[in-house]
Amino acid sequence: MADPKTHRVPRARARAYLSKANEFLAAAKATRDAGQSDAALLLAVHAGICASDAVAIALAGVRSADPDHLRAADLLEKVASQSDEVRGRASQLRGLVKLKNLVEYEDRRVSPTQADDGTKRAQRLADWAAEQLARARV
Repeated sequence: MADPKTHRVPRARARAYLSKANEFLAAAKATRDAGQSDAALLLAVHAGICASDAVAIALAGVRSADPDHLRAADLLEKVASQSDEVRGRASQLRGLVKLKNLVEYEDRRVSPTQADDGTKRAQRLADWAAEQLARARV
């Protein structure tokens, strides 16, 4: 498989992507709490993607530019090479991104339980991203 498409981003900009992740996450929680499950899950997916971008930028100065959002997980694995921890987080991101199709392309509605689960997954990714940025000192 070809490498994911990327854009170079100065490592110092990683915090901007983490801020986006946290903003999407706050909106996901608010919409979830308002009973808007479809919106909450989609916002949670975007929070997870931004968190992943923040880590990739902090570690390697690149973010995913691939139209297939699953490739953001591939990039995360690539920049962290053989890290078991990162492989686990990439797997979590893949699970979250796969839910994007449910929201955007299917006629089924997202349940409150699915919205809550997606929001919790995004929270774990954002928390992990914050730890990684602190560790990378960016």
